[in-house]
Amino acid sequence: MSSEEAAAAASSCSREFRANPHPVYAALREAAPVCPLSPPHGVDTYLITRYDDARAALADPRLSKDMYGAIDAYHRIFGDSSIALDDNMLFSDPPKHTRLRRIVGATFTPKRVESLREQVQKITDGLLDRCPASEPVNLLTDFCFPLPLHVICELLGVPENERKQAQEWSATVAQTGFGPEARKKLEIAEGNLRDYLVDLIARKRREPDGALLSALVTAQDQDGALTDGELVSTAWVLLFAGHKSTAYQIGNAVYHLLSRPEQKRLAVRDPEAMAAAVEEVFRFETSVENSTFRYAKEDIKIRDVLIPKGALVQISLTSANRDPEMFPEPDTMDVERPNVQATHLAFGLGPHYCIGAPLARLEMQIALGTLFARHPDMALAVAPEEARWLTVPFPAFRGLAELPVVLDPS
Repeated sequence: MSSEEAAAAASSCSREFRANPHPVYAALREAAPVCPLSPPHGVDTYLITRYDDARAALADPRLSKDMYGAIDAYHRIFGDSSIALDDNMLFSDPPKHTRLRRIVGATFTPKRVESLREQVQKITDGLLDRCPASEPVNLLTDFCFPLPLHVICELLGVPENERKQAQEWSATVAQTGFGPEARKKLEIAEGNLRDYLVDLIARKRREPDGALLSALVTAQDQDGALTDGELVSTAWVLLFAGHKSTAYQIGNAVYHLLSRPEQKRLAVRDPEAMAAAVEEVFRFETSVENSTFRYAKEDIKIRDVLIPKGALVQISLTSANRDPEMFPEPDTMDVERPNVQATHLAFGLGPHYCIGAPLARLEMQIALGTLFARHPDMALAVAPEEARWLTVPFPAFRGLAELPVVLDPS
């Protein structure tokens, strides 16, 4: 595949590319590692695909995450409805990012995450108790999505009878993509979520509890508390990113382990082996295919390509994690691969490293460990090559459209 063909495939975001982007990324790493794209949404971008470039770009302060600085491009991609939900640490630079991260980090602590272990196990067991064992079940809808949704809602303090609606609005955002034709659906779903979170925060002010959202409402540091807009936006990003990425990641892990019996055998030996397998799945098929948009605050030269001031930049985490210069035989899943947790970029790098990484790891390890312990003979209900991946243009995530399995084929 030539560099021109690879760039055209990545720009088009066709169903074929969405179903299997890895050959295109491999061609781009070789021939055009910093590649200008002209996708159908009408906003030109530069795509970074090699590991060392991605690692440097993720921590480069010249690449801004504050999309208000590229507001015209932002409007063309996302429309107007997303702005109110993007006033958070994910879309900001220092010093604002530093302040927001400090406040959220003081409440979203490793101790708080670890305190959820028993509840995560209880939710996992309850969901599996309700799954039919002898007939095909779509594990995405019956297990992979409900688990992290219930966990993040427990963490935030979302009432149980309100979780289903929040999940439906979030699903619309995750599965619609960002093309112009999707904008109306996005506006409605995001508007509903924003209104819901405003109401939920008001309730937490009236009746505080011990959950994370209530703690964020009252959190203060030397620079003051979160504003109302920052509170709503922070709740949104924790709710949305806190369950969608993990849900698709659990699905990716189950699919790839069931497709590779020897890898599954190695992964299920003990909790330490499963923890290592989880990290390799993060590398091999991360659910977060690209980092969120950045824009160049000045002219930046990467390799031989000049990225002009104001240009949008995307960093392909999927491609970087399969760079053969960093990972030997990168297209082979090896659950015994050494040092992978310290090197993969599934959670990003630098100031914007995913604050939810400890929770995602906890959920993945418990979900997979329990699933395979309870159903050691579980099998895919379709041939691996027949699996359907998300093919909507410009999806927020890389994952399966469905995951049909039989838990107990006997």
